[in-house]
Amino acid sequence: MILLYYQIAFAVSFLLAGLYVVIWDRRFDVNITAIFMLVPITNLGHVFMATAQNQMEAATAVKVIYIGACFMPFFITMGILNLCRIRVSRLLRGLLFAFPAVLYLSVLTIGYYPLFYSNIELYTAGGATNLIRSYGPMHALFYPMVLGYILIGAGAILYAIRTEKQVSKITLGLLFLPVAMTALGFFGNLFVGRRVEIITSTYILAEIMYLLIARRMSLYNVSDTVIDSLIQNGETGFVSLDSEFRYLGSNSTARRMIPELSSLEIDGPLPDGLQKQFRTWLQTPYPDAYRTGEGKNERIYLIEAGDLVSGGQKHGHQFFIRDDTQNQKYITLVRDYNVRLEDEVKNKTRHILEMQDDLILGMATMVESRDNSTGGHIRRTSKGVRLLAGGMALDPAFRDHLVKAAPMHDIGKIAVDDAILRKPGRFTPEEYEQMKKHAPEGARILKEILKDVDDADFKRIAVNVAHYHHERWDGKGYPDGLKGEEIPLEARIMAVADVFDALVSKRVYKDKMSFKDADRIILEGMGTQFDPGLRGVYLRTRPRLEEYYRGTDC
Repeated sequence: MILLYYQIAFAVSFLLAGLYVVIWDRRFDVNITAIFMLVPITNLGHVFMATAQNQMEAATAVKVIYIGACFMPFFITMGILNLCRIRVSRLLRGLLFAFPAVLYLSVLTIGYYPLFYSNIELYTAGGATNLIRSYGPMHALFYPMVLGYILIGAGAILYAIRTEKQVSKITLGLLFLPVAMTALGFFGNLFVGRRVEIITSTYILAEIMYLLIARRMSLYNVSDTVIDSLIQNGETGFVSLDSEFRYLGSNSTARRMIPELSSLEIDGPLPDGLQKQFRTWLQTPYPDAYRTGEGKNERIYLIEAGDLVSGGQKHGHQFFIRDDTQNQKYITLVRDYNVRLEDEVKNKTRHILEMQDDLILGMATMVESRDNSTGGHIRRTSKGVRLLAGGMALDPAFRDHLVKAAPMHDIGKIAVDDAILRKPGRFTPEEYEQMKKHAPEGARILKEILKDVDDADFKRIAVNVAHYHHERWDGKGYPDGLKGEEIPLEARIMAVADVFDALVSKRVYKDKMSFKDADRIILEGMGTQFDPGLRGVYLRTRPRLEEYYRGTDC
């Protein structure tokens, strides 16, 4: 009966190990795998012991039994620590393995040296062979070692139950049962005797519990589950290369995306063109999209490169390839739409600005048409400002704004009475005072007209030109009596062009002046009426001014 018990125990443990092999998944804990290997071996050792015919066979059976007896507690404890997400350093893991390893080396001396067993004698009971054992000094370490592993495992489970939220409490509860069964198996015979080794049955119960635990834990390994799902869904391609850019493998998705991979041999070198492509992807943090096909068959892939890591060490390169065709085409569509929309907005804006400019220029022209003395003044002064500003080292935007603002410098005359504005002769002092009001009035009008214009710099320049173009460098101008650099630069430039036109153009109250006389007056006014800093630019520009005026009817 005892032999039959051991034979059944071995058969059941072997079948359970076979079942584990059938359901095995790479996400299963390696320590649990080791347990399923050790249990049938240990139970087979008990069968050998029950059928031993002499001391040599019995000693061999004991050595087989103690493979599981010595190493099972270690693997059970390591499995518990892993499942409880408690990290163990390599050094500590090595030290914990050293205890059963040294102890098992002493087991191998049975029959030769009295280290583990000092003496063994065979006897038969219930149709099975058993031993009367005399223990050596190393055996005294066996039960403390087993007890130590059991306490470490139980402590880890209790610690994880209280502190670890990312571990299933159901799994932790299941882990207690194999620990309890292991304790019962190792220490139960101390109380009931050794007629039958009850540990063979507790091993089987532990196997059943570990089958449940292994299956549940594979579901909780989120990172591996996600990776498997990605591979199965076929949305992401994976290519692995070693550090020498030899091909290590790829999934079917990657081979569909890059057909050249299908012709490669594992551990073989990459073709030069393909190797160059992979090196480019590796060296570029954000490589351009990889494109294949044309037209409707075009596919666009995004590439991400990383290290191929195993056991905490880098062994090569890993490439992830994702089909991003739809996203890229959508991005292109949106970008093209935005470009078209931006161009349309620019065209509309330009059209609005042109309309605005035409409106303002129309108002200025309308004002000029009311003034008998200044026919063509707007056009000529605008050209004069353009020539003067073109000869200066000015910011291009400032120059453009000034040229655009010049036609509006006299817009304030719209508020001057017709009797004064259209008078065919010189003004009386009272009329002149009324005429001088056109400068501040022009500034007020432009502020109102341009209040909705977004370009603040243009508004400021236009208002300053209208407001201050009659100010003088010596402070004797109007309307505010500004002097020197208190006068905005744009108004100082406008003043030179305005006066030059007034001198060389015919008025109802005077004939036009020669260029020579006008030049003398302008130069004499540098430092009094005009900014002396403009003397140089005026001298450089004067030939072009005279050339322009010779071609006009002024």
